[in-house]
Amino acid sequence: MLSDMETHGALDPTDAAGQLAGLRADRERLAERVVPPWWYDPALGVVVFLLVSALSFRDAGWWYFADLAVGIVGLGVLVQTYRRITGVWVSGLRAGETRRVIHVWLVAYALVVGAAAVAEFGFGLRGAMVVAGAVLGVAITFLGRWWTRLYVAELRGEL
Repeated sequence: MLSDMETHGALDPTDAAGQLAGLRADRERLAERVVPPWWYDPALGVVVFLLVSALSFRDAGWWYFADLAVGIVGLGVLVQTYRRITGVWVSGLRAGETRRVIHVWLVAYALVVGAAAVAEFGFGLRGAMVVAGAVLGVAITFLGRWWTRLYVAELRGEL
């Protein structure tokens, strides 16, 4: 059976308008669904804190591995929880307006970890990576909210 497009060469304007309205409604539903719960970004901040600060525990035996393990498991739990709650996974590295947030994160991460690494490993200032983890944990909390706002605005056609 041939579709309208195959038999007439184009969609009926009424059908096209209906399909476009359906797509807009789908994007609006997705925009409402992708916003994580209030605790998600702070929990991601805790995970970042654990993973970055682990380097300060490098000589602390099992504490180092425990810190890393809790951070890695926490990251996995957050990913699975987000997928369960929203039904989707959106790559943070996707193209679009959200790319600005990723660039800010990468620059902040490089500067903070670089400075902390120089302090901790170059000058022997133990705990500098813990401070870096705390700074980056707070930063990712706010950057995650910014990223979500930009993504939702994109879905709604506001950008």
